[in-house]
Amino acid sequence: MPGMTETSRRHRQLVGGEFPIRFATVMIAAGQVLAYGSVLGEVTADEEYKLSASAATDGSEAPSVVLWEDVDATEGAVAAEVMLTGDVRSAAMTLGEGHTIESVRKALRRWSLFVH
Repeated sequence: MPGMTETSRRHRQLVGGEFPIRFATVMIAAGQVLAYGSVLGEVTADEEYKLSASAATDGSEAPSVVLWEDVDATEGAVAAEVMLTGDVRSAAMTLGEGHTIESVRKALRRWSLFVH
């Protein structure tokens, strides 16, 4: 059907419900290789995103988005699609050090990202 898109099987594993999904393109900080479903936080100083670790002190300790695609930023910062809102399956998420499903569930709820 014209104008229709199909969510890949892999993305269907990430999406866990019917809440509307909204996307944005953000910059992923250099030096990371991340899988789709990674929980990211924004570095305050440069507005780039990296895997959220609870002990970070640069702003990225606060989870705010979920990565929609695999990213290789080993050679430098790259643009990538992230979920701003939606239902997310916890089994498909990658968490940074110090985070648990419960800690990211609480943090992401304020952004209308609902972890199941």
